[in-house]
Amino acid sequence: MSLKLIKRHGGKNWYIRGTIRGVSVDETTGTDDKKRAEEIRIRRETEILDRRIHGIRKTATFLEASVMYLEEGGASRFVDVVARYFGTMPLSEIDQPAIDRAARVLYPDAKASTRNRQVFTPVSAVLNFAAKKKMCDKPIIERPAQPKGRIRWITIEEAQSLIDACAPHLKPLVTFLFYTGARLSEALYLDWRDVDLSRSHVAFLDTKTGDDRGVPLHSGVVAMLANLPHREGAVFRRHDGKPYEVKEDGGGQIKTGFKGACRRAGISDFHPHDCRHTWATWHYAANRDLITLMRLGGWKSERMVLRYAHINVDDLASSIESIPWGKTGGVNNGQKKNVRKTK
Repeated sequence: MSLKLIKRHGGKNWYIRGTIRGVSVDETTGTDDKKRAEEIRIRRETEILDRRIHGIRKTATFLEASVMYLEEGGASRFVDVVARYFGTMPLSEIDQPAIDRAARVLYPDAKASTRNRQVFTPVSAVLNFAAKKKMCDKPIIERPAQPKGRIRWITIEEAQSLIDACAPHLKPLVTFLFYTGARLSEALYLDWRDVDLSRSHVAFLDTKTGDDRGVPLHSGVVAMLANLPHREGAVFRRHDGKPYEVKEDGGGQIKTGFKGACRRAGISDFHPHDCRHTWATWHYAANRDLITLMRLGGWKSERMVLRYAHINVDDLASSIESIPWGKTGGVNNGQKKNVRKTK
């Protein structure tokens, strides 16, 4: 029995109904154009026949795998973009050149880090999920090379000078960045619904990694937030009192004001994201706890926070001091060198 087109319940759109090779179908084509609906019916029928003959590994599509991935709780960030791009392309055809091409087409002017985060990461997640479901082979994906991440941090005294130099509307935001380790986008788009001053807590939802996380608030931050004049909508506002626009990279929205504050405070080569590095450096120096730092900052692994341990070595000073020092300031100072004469 083949699949047929029907209309039902007085609706405009055509439906596909019937059973073929033991597979029952009763679904909308999403169109009222009969010619277009017929094309969809033929493609759906061919898909079922191919799957019955060749198996799911030969016919599963990226769109199908993406839907299953999301339905089973996969991180949704950027998946919709790559799912629209690949659409019904079979998983078996999505290889390294196809992914590289998608990155170039979707983000032609983006940095390697952006392409990695917004194309390679979601595609890899969907393909690995599909491989576990036996829909395709386990992918081997080479990601674009990225420059080594920098770590720029400042002292508490310098941070206070910077906060003092900020415009009134910027002071609360910069204070929040220094004392929560929030990414700039997390702070710019924070809503009062996700802030609980009564228990000194903030929730960051739909973060860069796709995971939600909660962070306790420093008492100074609680007091600062309590003094803001509003309690609804966006927590942090522009100079005109309006919320910041939601953008993938919100850094440009405070770039001028932040740069001016750095200049007035006498601080060079410091960017908004460096507030997060500063918070992490302070936190590790005070607590020496990588696991807690990783959880609070929303990093995925200890390896990603080890760099803060590498630059905080004050606690190792005693091990350096344990090395013997020569009596006159140098091991061989004032001593004759023992030189073996050779013929």
